[in-house]
Amino acid sequence: MSSYFTDLAQQYIDGEWRPGTGAWEIIDCNPYDGEKLAAITIATVDEVDLAYRAAERAQRDWAATNAYARRAVFEKALRLLEEREAEIAEVIIAELGGTRTKAGFELHLAKEFLREAAQLALTPQARILPSPTEGKENRLYRVPVGVVGVISPFNFPFLLSLKSVAPALALGNAVVLKPHQDTPVTGGTLVAKLLEDAGLPGGLLNVVVTDISEIGDAFLEHPVPSVISFTGSDKVGRHVATVCASHFKRTVLELGGNSALVVLDDADLDYAVDAAVFSRYVHQGQVCMAANRILVDRSVLPEFTEKFVAKVKSLKAGDPRDPATVIGPVINSSQADALTGAVDQAVEAGATALVRGRTTDNLVEPSVLTDIPAGSPLLRQELFGPVALLLPFDGEEEAVRLVNDTPYGLSGAVHTGDVERGVAFAQRIDTGMFHVNDGTVHDEPQVPFGGEKHSGVGRLNGETTVEAFTTQKWVSVQHGRSHFPF
Repeated sequence: MSSYFTDLAQQYIDGEWRPGTGAWEIIDCNPYDGEKLAAITIATVDEVDLAYRAAERAQRDWAATNAYARRAVFEKALRLLEEREAEIAEVIIAELGGTRTKAGFELHLAKEFLREAAQLALTPQARILPSPTEGKENRLYRVPVGVVGVISPFNFPFLLSLKSVAPALALGNAVVLKPHQDTPVTGGTLVAKLLEDAGLPGGLLNVVVTDISEIGDAFLEHPVPSVISFTGSDKVGRHVATVCASHFKRTVLELGGNSALVVLDDADLDYAVDAAVFSRYVHQGQVCMAANRILVDRSVLPEFTEKFVAKVKSLKAGDPRDPATVIGPVINSSQADALTGAVDQAVEAGATALVRGRTTDNLVEPSVLTDIPAGSPLLRQELFGPVALLLPFDGEEEAVRLVNDTPYGLSGAVHTGDVERGVAFAQRIDTGMFHVNDGTVHDEPQVPFGGEKHSGVGRLNGETTVEAFTTQKWVSVQHGRSHFPF
């Protein structure tokens, strides 16, 4: 595993591995034990420009490449990922504190998205539309946008980088990727290495490891990219959208959430508890779709609470390398401090801690809060960590109102003994995704993924990915002579 952090602690620009030219380094550390994994000299504005210019040069030939040849790259990348899966799992565990279960989950989805990218390379790129003009043929072509800038987050960095990078490339674009500074290898240079080894020509994928304190908005403002795909917080997403709009760039924004898992009065409570615990505590709650709020009908609240609290208390927190560990560290000390402060403030304001976990360095043990005052800002914000809010409601009308009372609209779930009751409930919720009798955390390559309100703009996966990373061009052909009015 150490060779990954040694060999990949560089920039990847125009098919070459090279150091950055910045005056300082990003220190990549294991969030569990603080071990220094790598030091990467940052990229400057000049390297951002070199990366985008390389992508621009390489893209036209790539777009003209036979689609079956493009597909072959992603088929080989999938085979390489399968061969290296155990090694890459160790990198995920080390760099972002993911448990073994989480690493397996992320890599399973990454393989699915590589399979989807291979298929997208062969997506039909043209159709013929009728015309009211005699003898006219309207051809509508889907063409690559050109160059796509991708900014990926720290929580599922390998998957969420590939999720934009692979389809954008498969559809004939070139890409410049900026991974999160806390996961520069897993979210950036590891992706480049995999695709380089799979035969992707140099210049088509470039990775710049840097920080906005060094480059400002240069990644967004650069004239080459036509689309910016950003996954991260709504606060940063708002800035990305504003800057890109002022430069006439399209954006795909996959942002935060404040999802709710709702337990109706006829739910299977044991199953609902299992779904709720997973939906809140998977990857320490550092998931945009995680169930921040667990809403339970008051008629079943005592029984659900007893079972939920017992299961949360059974979750083992500790070293993510231990296969028995369910709760590993959060990504950094700032996140740990913010979560601990949020719990402390909530309790001081009148909330009851049914479970109150300790914080040791970056290891934040699970907490469960209830009796939260109605006006508490905690109910409307995203808690990116292992803190569950347990909230009672009286009947479906109140449940719908509470679920929708948030600026976010990403995911959610409802548990009920009547599937059609669940579907009717789901249709009243202002989210991009909602699940009946399941958890809140799901992603499938063919199904549009994205949110409403502050949870984002646009969708990814399947046909929506094609829309995100291509544009349409109308070419008309007049058979015979056209007649002009003068």
